Amino acid sequence: MSKVTVFVGLDYHKDSIQVCVMNPTGQILVNRRCKNQVEALVALVAPLGNDVHAAIESCSGASALADELVTRHGWSVNLAHPGYVARMKQTPDKTDWGDARVIADLVRVGYLPKVWLAPEDVRQLRTLVRYRQQLVDRRRTAKLRIGAILRDARVAEPRSRWSKTWLAWLRRGEGLGTEARWVIEHHLNEFHCVVQLIFEAERRIAAVTAGDRVVEQLIRQKGVGLITAAVLRAEIGRFDRFTTGKQLARFCGLSPRNASSGQRQADAGLIKAGNPYLRATIMEAAHRLVRYDQRWRELACTLRTSGKPICVVVAAVANRWVRWLFHQVEGGVITLNAVA
Repeated sequence: MSKVTVFVGLDYHKDSIQVCVMNPTGQILVNRRCKNQVEALVALVAPLGNDVHAAIESCSGASALADELVTRHGWSVNLAHPGYVARMKQTPDKTDWGDARVIADLVRVGYLPKVWLAPEDVRQLRTLVRYRQQLVDRRRTAKLRIGAILRDARVAEPRSRWSKTWLAWLRRGEGLGTEARWVIEHHLNEFHCVVQLIFEAERRIAAVTAGDRVVEQLIRQKGVGLITAAVLRAEIGRFDRFTTGKQLARFCGLSPRNASSGQRQADAGLIKAGNPYLRATIMEAAHRLVRYDQRWRELACTLRTSGKPICVVVAAVANRWVRWLFHQVEGGVITLNAVA
Protein backbone atom coordinates (compact mmCIF):
# COMPACT_ATOMS: atom_id res chain seq x y z
CA MET A 1 0.00 0.00 0.00
CA SER A 2 1.45 3.33 -1.06
CA LYS A 3 1.89 6.09 1.50
CA VAL A 4 -0.23 9.22 1.01
CA THR A 5 0.91 12.11 3.19
CA VAL A 6 -1.53 14.76 4.35
CA PHE A 7 -1.20 17.69 6.75
CA VAL A 8 -4.06 18.38 9.15
CA GLY A 9 -4.86 21.51 11.12
CA LEU A 10 -7.33 21.13 13.99
CA ASP A 11 -9.15 24.08 15.52
CA TYR A 12 -10.43 22.63 18.79
CA HIS A 13 -13.74 23.49 20.46
CA LYS A 14 -15.70 21.83 23.23
CA ASP A 15 -18.35 20.27 20.98
CA SER A 16 -16.71 20.35 17.56
CA ILE A 17 -13.41 20.49 15.69
CA GLN A 18 -12.69 22.43 12.52
CA VAL A 19 -10.56 20.13 10.34
CA CYS A 20 -8.41 21.35 7.45
CA VAL A 21 -6.57 18.73 5.39
CA MET A 22 -3.83 19.72 2.92
CA ASN A 23 -1.72 17.73 0.50
CA PRO A 24 2.07 18.33 0.22
CA THR A 25 1.56 21.02 -2.45
CA GLY A 26 -0.69 23.10 -0.20
CA GLN A 27 -3.98 22.23 -1.87
CA ILE A 28 -6.89 22.15 0.58
CA LEU A 29 -8.57 18.76 0.33
CA VAL A 30 -11.21 19.48 2.93
CA ASN A 31 -11.89 22.17 5.51
CA ARG A 32 -15.03 21.55 7.51
CA ARG A 33 -16.37 20.99 10.98
CA CYS A 34 -16.85 17.58 12.59
CA LYS A 35 -17.94 16.34 16.00
CA ASN A 36 -15.43 16.45 18.84
CA GLN A 37 -14.99 12.70 18.73
CA VAL A 38 -11.85 10.81 17.78
CA GLU A 39 -13.77 8.33 15.63
CA ALA A 40 -15.44 11.11 13.62
CA LEU A 41 -12.13 12.89 13.14
CA VAL A 42 -10.31 9.76 11.98
CA ALA A 43 -13.17 8.83 9.64
CA LEU A 44 -12.98 12.26 8.00
CA VAL A 45 -9.21 12.15 7.37
CA ALA A 46 -8.73 8.44 6.58
CA PRO A 47 -10.00 8.55 2.95
CA LEU A 48 -7.60 11.40 2.17
CA GLY A 49 -4.31 9.94 3.41
CA ASN A 50 -2.67 7.32 5.58
CA ASP A 51 0.44 9.27 6.67
CA VAL A 52 -1.07 12.00 8.83
CA HIS A 53 0.91 14.94 10.21
CA ALA A 54 -1.43 17.02 12.36
CA ALA A 55 -1.33 19.92 14.80
CA ILE A 56 -3.71 21.44 17.29
CA GLU A 57 -3.40 24.60 19.34
CA SER A 58 -2.61 23.87 22.97
CA CYS A 59 -5.74 24.36 25.07
CA SER A 60 -7.87 22.53 27.60
CA GLY A 61 -8.62 19.06 26.24
CA ALA A 62 -6.20 19.30 23.32
CA SER A 63 -3.49 17.19 24.97
CA ALA A 64 -5.84 14.29 25.65
CA LEU A 65 -7.08 14.35 22.06
CA ALA A 66 -3.56 14.51 20.64
CA ASP A 67 -2.38 11.69 22.91
CA GLU A 68 -5.24 9.45 21.78
CA LEU A 69 -4.59 10.16 18.10
CA VAL A 70 -0.91 9.30 18.55
CA THR A 71 -1.26 6.15 20.64
CA ARG A 72 -4.39 4.60 19.10
CA HIS A 73 -4.30 5.73 15.48
CA GLY A 74 -0.62 6.31 14.73
CA TRP A 75 -0.93 9.97 13.77
CA SER A 76 1.99 12.34 14.13
CA VAL A 77 0.46 15.13 16.23
CA ASN A 78 2.07 18.29 17.61
CA LEU A 79 0.68 20.88 19.98
CA ALA A 80 1.02 24.44 18.71
CA HIS A 81 1.67 27.56 20.79
CA PRO A 82 -1.54 29.65 20.45
CA GLY A 83 0.21 33.00 20.91
CA TYR A 84 2.83 32.40 18.24
CA VAL A 85 0.28 30.96 15.83
CA ALA A 86 -1.86 34.08 16.22
CA ARG A 87 1.12 36.27 15.26
CA MET A 88 1.68 34.25 12.10
CA LYS A 89 -1.86 34.62 10.78
CA GLN A 90 -1.16 38.08 9.31
CA THR A 91 -4.82 39.05 9.32
CA PRO A 92 -7.10 40.76 11.84
CA ASP A 93 -9.95 38.42 10.90
CA LYS A 94 -10.53 35.26 12.91
CA THR A 95 -12.59 32.33 11.71
CA ASP A 96 -12.43 28.64 12.50
CA TRP A 97 -11.93 27.94 8.79
CA GLY A 98 -8.95 30.28 8.63
CA ASP A 99 -7.44 29.09 11.92
CA ALA A 100 -7.48 25.44 10.84
CA ARG A 101 -5.99 26.35 7.44
CA VAL A 102 -3.11 28.31 9.01
CA ILE A 103 -2.27 25.45 11.39
CA ALA A 104 -2.29 22.91 8.57
CA ASP A 105 -0.06 25.12 6.42
CA LEU A 106 2.40 25.67 9.27
CA VAL A 107 2.69 21.90 9.71
CA ARG A 108 3.23 21.46 5.98
CA VAL A 109 6.06 24.00 5.68
CA GLY A 110 7.67 23.05 9.01
CA TYR A 111 7.15 26.42 10.72
CA LEU A 112 4.82 25.23 13.46
CA PRO A 113 5.71 26.72 16.90
CA LYS A 114 5.55 23.49 18.89
CA VAL A 115 4.57 22.85 22.51
CA TRP A 116 5.66 19.72 24.36
CA LEU A 117 2.93 17.07 24.50
CA ALA A 118 3.04 15.85 28.11
CA PRO A 119 2.22 12.17 28.72
CA GLU A 120 -0.83 11.14 30.72
CA ASP A 121 1.07 10.68 34.00
CA VAL A 122 2.47 14.20 33.86
CA ARG A 123 -0.94 15.68 33.07
CA GLN A 124 -2.45 13.82 36.02
CA LEU A 125 0.25 15.12 38.36
CA ARG A 126 -0.37 18.64 37.04
CA THR A 127 -4.04 18.28 37.88
CA LEU A 128 -3.16 17.28 41.42
CA VAL A 129 -0.61 20.00 42.17
CA ARG A 130 -2.79 22.69 40.60
CA TYR A 131 -5.73 21.52 42.72
CA ARG A 132 -3.58 21.96 45.81
CA GLN A 133 -2.66 25.48 44.67
CA GLN A 134 -6.35 26.29 44.23
CA LEU A 135 -6.92 25.18 47.82
CA VAL A 136 -4.01 27.35 49.00
CA ASP A 137 -5.58 30.31 47.18
CA ARG A 138 -8.89 29.62 48.95
CA ARG A 139 -7.12 29.52 52.30
CA ARG A 140 -5.43 32.85 51.59
CA THR A 141 -8.76 34.38 50.53
CA ALA A 142 -10.41 33.28 53.79
CA LYS A 143 -7.58 34.85 55.78
CA LEU A 144 -7.81 38.11 53.86
CA ARG A 145 -11.57 38.35 54.33
CA ILE A 146 -11.27 37.79 58.07
CA GLY A 147 -8.53 40.41 58.25
CA ALA A 148 -10.70 42.88 56.34
CA ILE A 149 -13.57 42.44 58.81
CA LEU A 150 -11.24 42.97 61.78
CA ARG A 151 -9.72 46.04 60.17
CA ASP A 152 -13.16 47.47 59.48
CA ALA A 153 -14.24 46.84 63.11
CA ARG A 154 -11.07 48.56 64.45
CA VAL A 155 -10.54 45.97 67.19
CA ALA A 156 -7.30 45.47 69.13
CA GLU A 157 -5.94 42.05 68.25
CA PRO A 158 -3.49 39.84 70.14
CA ARG A 159 -0.12 39.43 68.50
CA SER A 160 0.86 36.46 66.32
CA ARG A 161 -2.01 36.15 63.91
CA TRP A 162 -3.26 32.63 63.22
CA SER A 163 -1.66 31.23 66.36
CA LYS A 164 -3.78 29.12 68.72
CA THR A 165 -4.16 32.07 71.10
CA TRP A 166 -5.23 34.38 68.30
CA LEU A 167 -7.74 31.86 66.93
CA ALA A 168 -9.26 31.38 70.41
CA TRP A 169 -9.64 35.15 70.74
CA LEU A 170 -11.23 35.32 67.28
CA ARG A 171 -13.74 32.62 68.21
CA ARG A 172 -14.86 34.71 71.19
CA GLY A 173 -15.46 37.69 68.90
CA GLU A 174 -14.52 40.36 71.42
CA GLY A 175 -15.34 43.85 70.17
CA LEU A 176 -17.18 42.57 67.08
CA GLY A 177 -20.80 43.07 66.16
CA THR A 178 -23.28 40.23 65.94
CA GLU A 179 -23.21 39.94 62.15
CA ALA A 180 -19.44 40.32 61.98
CA ARG A 181 -19.04 37.42 64.42
CA TRP A 182 -21.44 35.32 62.35
CA VAL A 183 -19.53 36.00 59.12
CA ILE A 184 -16.14 35.36 60.75
CA GLU A 185 -17.43 32.07 62.16
CA HIS A 186 -18.33 30.91 58.66
CA HIS A 187 -14.98 32.07 57.28
CA LEU A 188 -13.20 30.15 60.04
CA ASN A 189 -15.16 27.02 59.27
CA GLU A 190 -14.21 27.34 55.61
CA PHE A 191 -10.59 27.99 56.59
CA HIS A 192 -10.33 24.83 58.70
CA CYS A 193 -12.08 22.78 56.01
CA VAL A 194 -9.63 23.99 53.35
CA VAL A 195 -6.65 23.30 55.63
CA GLN A 196 -7.81 19.69 55.92
CA LEU A 197 -8.23 19.43 52.14
CA ILE A 198 -4.71 20.78 51.64
CA PHE A 199 -3.37 18.15 54.02
CA GLU A 200 -5.15 15.41 52.06
CA ALA A 201 -3.88 16.78 48.73
CA GLU A 202 -0.30 16.87 50.00
CA ARG A 203 -0.60 13.31 51.30
CA ARG A 204 -1.87 12.27 47.86
CA ILE A 205 1.05 14.02 46.15
CA ALA A 206 3.48 12.20 48.44
CA ALA A 207 1.86 8.86 47.60
CA VAL A 208 1.82 9.24 43.81
CA THR A 209 5.39 10.58 43.60
CA ALA A 210 6.91 8.02 45.98
CA GLY A 211 9.73 6.22 44.19
CA ASP A 212 9.95 8.71 41.32
CA ARG A 213 13.67 9.13 40.66
CA VAL A 214 13.52 12.74 39.52
CA VAL A 215 11.41 13.82 42.51
CA GLU A 216 13.89 12.10 44.81
CA GLN A 217 16.77 13.99 43.16
CA LEU A 218 14.94 17.28 43.53
CA ILE A 219 14.13 16.74 47.20
CA ARG A 220 17.82 16.15 47.92
CA GLN A 221 18.58 19.71 46.78
CA LYS A 222 18.75 22.42 49.43
CA GLY A 223 15.62 24.54 49.66
CA VAL A 224 13.43 21.98 47.87
CA GLY A 225 10.66 20.14 49.69
CA LEU A 226 8.06 17.69 48.48
CA ILE A 227 5.62 20.28 47.10
CA THR A 228 8.32 22.27 45.28
CA ALA A 229 9.69 19.04 43.80
CA ALA A 230 6.22 17.90 42.73
CA VAL A 231 5.49 21.25 41.07
CA LEU A 232 8.78 21.17 39.17
CA ARG A 233 8.13 17.59 38.10
CA ALA A 234 4.57 18.32 37.01
CA GLU A 235 5.12 21.61 35.18
CA ILE A 236 8.53 20.85 33.63
CA GLY A 237 7.93 17.14 33.14
CA ARG A 238 11.21 16.06 31.58
CA PHE A 239 14.38 18.01 32.26
CA ASP A 240 16.14 16.26 29.37
CA ARG A 241 13.81 17.82 26.80
CA PHE A 242 15.87 21.01 27.13
CA THR A 243 19.32 21.35 25.62
CA THR A 244 20.72 23.87 28.11
CA GLY A 245 19.93 25.27 31.51
CA LYS A 246 19.34 28.64 29.87
CA GLN A 247 16.49 27.13 27.84
CA LEU A 248 14.97 25.69 31.02
CA ALA A 249 15.20 29.04 32.82
CA ARG A 250 13.49 30.76 29.92
CA PHE A 251 10.72 28.14 29.93
CA CYS A 252 10.20 28.86 33.64
CA GLY A 253 9.83 32.58 32.91
CA LEU A 254 13.01 33.55 34.78
CA SER A 255 15.04 35.12 31.97
CA PRO A 256 15.29 38.90 31.59
CA ARG A 257 13.41 40.32 28.62
CA ASN A 258 15.55 42.29 26.19
CA ALA A 259 14.28 45.75 25.26
CA SER A 260 17.18 46.98 23.12
CA SER A 261 16.91 49.27 20.12
CA GLY A 262 19.76 50.84 18.20
CA GLN A 263 22.44 52.00 20.64
CA ARG A 264 20.17 51.52 23.65
CA GLN A 265 20.72 48.27 25.53
CA ALA A 266 18.21 47.57 28.28
CA ASP A 267 16.26 44.88 30.09
CA ALA A 268 12.52 45.09 30.69
CA GLY A 269 12.03 42.73 33.60
CA LEU A 270 11.30 39.04 33.33
CA ILE A 271 9.77 37.63 30.19
CA LYS A 272 5.98 37.38 30.33
CA ALA A 273 5.91 33.83 28.96
CA GLY A 274 5.92 30.86 31.28
CA ASN A 275 3.68 29.27 33.87
CA PRO A 276 3.10 31.82 36.68
CA TYR A 277 2.57 29.07 39.27
CA LEU A 278 5.87 27.43 38.34
CA ARG A 279 7.69 30.77 38.43
CA ALA A 280 6.20 31.67 41.84
CA THR A 281 7.22 28.28 43.25
CA ILE A 282 10.81 28.75 42.07
CA MET A 283 10.86 32.29 43.47
CA GLU A 284 9.81 30.95 46.87
CA ALA A 285 12.62 28.40 46.67
CA ALA A 286 15.06 31.22 45.81
CA HIS A 287 14.03 33.10 48.96
CA ARG A 288 14.89 30.00 51.01
CA LEU A 289 18.21 29.56 49.20
CA VAL A 290 19.23 33.15 49.92
CA ARG A 291 18.57 32.55 53.63
CA TYR A 292 20.02 29.09 54.17
CA ASP A 293 22.49 28.21 51.39
CA GLN A 294 25.95 29.79 51.55
CA ARG A 295 26.55 29.72 47.80
CA TRP A 296 23.38 31.55 46.85
CA ARG A 297 23.57 33.88 49.84
CA GLU A 298 26.96 35.09 48.63
CA LEU A 299 25.54 35.74 45.15
CA ALA A 300 22.64 37.66 46.67
CA CYS A 301 25.03 39.75 48.81
CA THR A 302 27.14 40.58 45.75
CA LEU A 303 24.08 41.76 43.82
CA ARG A 304 22.77 43.77 46.78
CA THR A 305 26.17 45.42 47.18
CA SER A 306 26.06 46.51 43.54
CA GLY A 307 22.75 48.29 44.24
CA LYS A 308 20.22 45.79 42.88
CA PRO A 309 16.78 45.82 44.56
CA ILE A 310 15.78 42.71 46.46
CA CYS A 311 13.19 41.65 43.84
CA VAL A 312 15.88 41.68 41.14
CA VAL A 313 18.27 39.80 43.41
CA VAL A 314 15.78 37.00 44.09
CA ALA A 315 14.92 36.72 40.39
CA ALA A 316 18.62 36.51 39.51
CA VAL A 317 19.21 33.81 42.12
CA ALA A 318 16.19 31.87 40.82
CA ASN A 319 17.52 32.12 37.26
CA ARG A 320 21.01 30.95 38.17
CA TRP A 321 19.66 28.18 40.43
CA VAL A 322 17.41 26.71 37.71
CA ARG A 323 20.27 26.76 35.22
CA TRP A 324 22.44 24.98 37.81
CA LEU A 325 19.62 22.54 38.66
CA PHE A 326 19.38 21.48 35.01
CA HIS A 327 22.78 19.80 35.34
CA GLN A 328 21.94 18.09 38.65
CA VAL A 329 18.75 16.25 37.64
CA GLU A 330 19.08 13.16 35.49
CA GLY A 331 16.39 11.11 33.80
CA GLY A 332 13.13 12.22 32.28
CA VAL A 333 10.59 9.40 32.17
CA ILE A 334 8.04 9.89 34.92
CA THR A 335 7.18 6.87 37.05
CA LEU A 336 4.25 7.78 39.25
CA ASN A 337 2.40 5.37 41.48
CA ALA A 338 -1.25 4.58 40.88
CA VAL A 339 -3.15 5.29 44.08
CA ALA A 340 -6.68 4.03 44.51
